[in-house]
Amino acid sequence: MLEAEFQPSSLSITDESWKHAGHAGARESGGGHFVVEIKSHHFNDLNRMQSHRLIHHCLQSLFPRHIHALSIRAEAENAS
Repeated sequence: MLEAEFQPSSLSITDESWKHAGHAGARESGGGHFVVEIKSHHFNDLNRMQSHRLIHHCLQSLFPRHIHALSIRAEAENAS
């Protein structure tokens, strides 16, 4: 979903659900804890909050069943 939406030059998705074993919210929703690191020209001229909102909007269909918590590190890729 992220690749299709943002055509990133780099993308890393790490499942850190094991760090939150037994966390009540994760048990209730069934979703995991993930870290997304993404670099894309789509984030050029956007502040951090704007970039995060775009990513959350892109993944909204996965909350809360597949994603309980999401940590985002979004970076702009300014055109040369």
